[in-house]
Amino acid sequence: MKREFEVIRHALEEHLTGINENTSEIQALFDYLHELEIKIDKVTSRIDGMQINNDVDKVNLEPLNHLEKKIFLVFYTEDLPLSYEEISARGRVPITIVPESVSSLIHKGIPLLRSFVNNRMFFRLSPSFKEAQAKENLVNLSLQSFMDE
Repeated sequence: MKREFEVIRHALEEHLTGINENTSEIQALFDYLHELEIKIDKVTSRIDGMQINNDVDKVNLEPLNHLEKKIFLVFYTEDLPLSYEEISARGRVPITIVPESVSSLIHKGIPLLRSFVNNRMFFRLSPSFKEAQAKENLVNLSLQSFMDE
């Protein structure tokens, strides 16, 4: 009977050794996958950076006057699409000059996205341009632009 227990104990030790070896192999594979994931993230961020740079390179911006900078700041600080009335209120400018100012921004190379809801036009700044503006100050906004309000 003692011999049978020894055989069972030996079989269990071999089984435990096999489990430990598999655990080590799984851990090594996990570490490898983690390193691979880090490298993929780096490549993805480089590709994203290249795409942003390409989008920015395509945009030829003309300098904005004071009123256009004021309207641009309204778009830059808002994520939701805005109507002419909302642009006028947030920018504290007369509604009569808002459509012309928005058109001028578009003609000067500011990528505004348009949408129609209930026969009303709404505008918002392109998210990729907004990100590029935050990183590279493409419109050349100064602290003074914010203080002039």
